[in-house]
Amino acid sequence: MTTNRNRRERYADRRDAGRTLAAELGSYGGRRDVLVLGLPRGGVPVAAVIAETLEAPLDVVLVRKIGVPGHQEVAMGAIASVAGSIDTVRNEDVLAKFAKRFGDSGAFDHVAAKERAELDRRERVYRADRPPLDVVGRTLIVVDDGLATGATMRAAITVLREQSPARIVAAVPVGLSGTCKDVGRIADEVVCPWNPQDLVAVGQAYDHFDQVDDAEVINLLAKYQRPAQAG
Repeated sequence: MTTNRNRRERYADRRDAGRTLAAELGSYGGRRDVLVLGLPRGGVPVAAVIAETLEAPLDVVLVRKIGVPGHQEVAMGAIASVAGSIDTVRNEDVLAKFAKRFGDSGAFDHVAAKERAELDRRERVYRADRPPLDVVGRTLIVVDDGLATGATMRAAITVLREQSPARIVAAVPVGLSGTCKDVGRIADEVVCPWNPQDLVAVGQAYDHFDQVDDAEVINLLAKYQRPAQAG
């Protein structure tokens, strides 16, 4: 199922986007099995609003875009980590487009290795001595601040599936229609209120799209991460 409404106004900021998504996700409020997972960094402030509204715990899925060298905003894939399980997703369309430039240079593997190191760093910084929340048998609402190629969301969902959740809901404020459909093939539900045809970068959907730093992610996790209970 995909929620898809023709919104015509940009979001003020990530909190505004979170409020819109929380309203769409109201049926999940107050449920003991629900866990909200933000994709760092930009997805975490959006996810925090949802977690607060639904009275659900907040955690993160550690995921990194594997950007095209020289064009870091273009994802040729993504790498994600959950509870020690790591998975890599390749964006074959992008790789094919840049195939002549890369040749057999191993560009994908080289960038993936660098992003794996950044994943390890964020694991240490974000979690400190807090273990990840258990996702087995739970309904997971996986949140980002938007979908362009969808590589990071697909990587997150792929690695989460290996942990045997009951249901995975992908929730984003804005996304390309085709990308949302791609994500819908591996998620149980996609909630995306806005599919602008001319979206080039996620930031276009916001009036204020400031960078989110590590400190903000850590503070939000400390505020909303509490034990989740199944059942």
